[in-house]
Amino acid sequence: MTPSGPSRTNADPLDGIAQTLDRAAAACVAQMTSGLSPITMAQAFLDWAGHLAISPGKQLQLATKAARKIGRIADYAARRAGDDKAAAAIAPLPQDRRFSDPAWATQPFDLIAQAFLLNQQWWHAATTGIGGVSRHHEEMVNFAARQLLDLFAPTNFLATNPVLQRKIVETGGQCLIEGAQHWWEDAQRLSRGEPPVGSEQFIVGETVAATPGKVVYRNELIELIQYTPATGTVHPEPILIVPAWIMKYYILDLSPENSLVRWLVGQGHTVFIISWHNPDSKERDLDMDDYRRLGPMAALDAVQAITGSEKVHGLGYCLGGTLLAITAAAMARDNDERLATLTLLAAQTEFSEPGELGLFIDDAQLNLLENMMWSRGYLDSGQMGGAFQILRSNDLIWSHILGTYLMGEREPMSDLMAWNADGTRMPYAMHSQYLRQLFLDDDLAEGHFKVGNRTVTLSALRQPLFVVGTERDHVAPWRSVHKIHWLTSAEIRFVLTSGGHNAGIVSEPGHARRRFHLATRPLDGPALDPDDWLEQAKAEEGSWWLEWGRWLAEHSSDRVAPPGLGQAEGAYRPLCDAPGHYVMER
Repeated sequence: MTPSGPSRTNADPLDGIAQTLDRAAAACVAQMTSGLSPITMAQAFLDWAGHLAISPGKQLQLATKAARKIGRIADYAARRAGDDKAAAAIAPLPQDRRFSDPAWATQPFDLIAQAFLLNQQWWHAATTGIGGVSRHHEEMVNFAARQLLDLFAPTNFLATNPVLQRKIVETGGQCLIEGAQHWWEDAQRLSRGEPPVGSEQFIVGETVAATPGKVVYRNELIELIQYTPATGTVHPEPILIVPAWIMKYYILDLSPENSLVRWLVGQGHTVFIISWHNPDSKERDLDMDDYRRLGPMAALDAVQAITGSEKVHGLGYCLGGTLLAITAAAMARDNDERLATLTLLAAQTEFSEPGELGLFIDDAQLNLLENMMWSRGYLDSGQMGGAFQILRSNDLIWSHILGTYLMGEREPMSDLMAWNADGTRMPYAMHSQYLRQLFLDDDLAEGHFKVGNRTVTLSALRQPLFVVGTERDHVAPWRSVHKIHWLTSAEIRFVLTSGGHNAGIVSEPGHARRRFHLATRPLDGPALDPDDWLEQAKAEEGSWWLEWGRWLAEHSSDRVAPPGLGQAEGAYRPLCDAPGHYVMER
């Protein structure tokens, strides 16, 4: 006889109180640590230090490396004393621009820079390649070491930075006064919740997000914008764009000269885009399926009703691309064939190698983050942005402090920078589900993700896919994006473009120094390893938009007269001019 479990009536009345206390305590810890688990960090360092302590071979190797590096810097110093053009002992990594100024080639600053780079190289060896250390812990320790090295880099201090010393001499110290003024102004704006200096010149609806159109549908989560046609005829299959809700939609409709939306309209397409509501604590229980139902599914119904088209091109960017892929898989499972093609821009569907964002994803850290979100009902945009900044601390933190607050030089504000400061919140239920089921458990790739209590798999996708990854993407690494080849046998045209997660996508024709690699995997064709794919892919100069435009035209029908904006009557009447109301929410 199987013993029965405890009945609800016999439940301990303290259970709820205990759970609330635990959550409140964890939320307090999360507030103090910006969502990072001190226990996870302690475990990582204990794992690393413990295994290093019982690895005499690794210790000997590190001691030998240290002695060799001391010898290299001594040899360089000796050669440098007699030859101003002596070859360097070590070169910075290609992406490291901290020592590019000629002042760093003068004594003694060249020795300081060389010693720092050799020390940085040694610490990389010290935190990697130790037997027994888990991969996650190794990555965390290596990341922490890099953060400390970046903090104490010679570029950050007056005594060891010749460029800063030169600036102070040239300005008579005025740069420090101006830098202090910049710091005070930024601190005041931050305390008042105001956008950064210069962003006021980029006005939503006027200078950005200014492509003409109408809001033709609104529910509690989205506004659907239909854009005014710019050509006499259009392809009959409209394009539905599903942007990420981590930020505002107008990354794809920035200034007129680099707006992807405006470019598509000019190519003869009827374009719709989702503008997401910025949730607060009232929407804490919205989950991923709510975003699917109220987002792309509701929008798809509206697009078809307005245009009368049986087929629609779907485009998803970042997290919006992940949601669109889930939506398409559920539609394929249910024999819903309305999506003609899928375009996924910097969108992950397989999360086993999520890049450095994975540093913040494990059970302990998610427990802490979930409790913090539980106390508020959402994840604040500042915390999400802070995680992204830490991943690129050299470019986004230390170089900003050096240039703005020490050298007194403000970087001119751009439309992309202004958009990046216009963040949104993540509902508790949705973000918890996204991080646990996708990032941590990889349920979508493993075939365990459920929509409507039934599993969905990307293997059901059969429509052509156009997938874009970017070379320097720290949010959705291109090798992770490329893994969709392993999840579906559909035709995939994969593009690897220069740039990062945002700038690589906003890559309008005529943009200087743009390039991309391209290859097409036919329907039911074999999947290549990302590096093998790169060796075989065709290299192209210019913007990938043009290649995508040709691909869309190939999969579209002959042009017809454009449909009207919304419907004259019914649920899809024009409600207001684009960009609508939701994008204005703070």
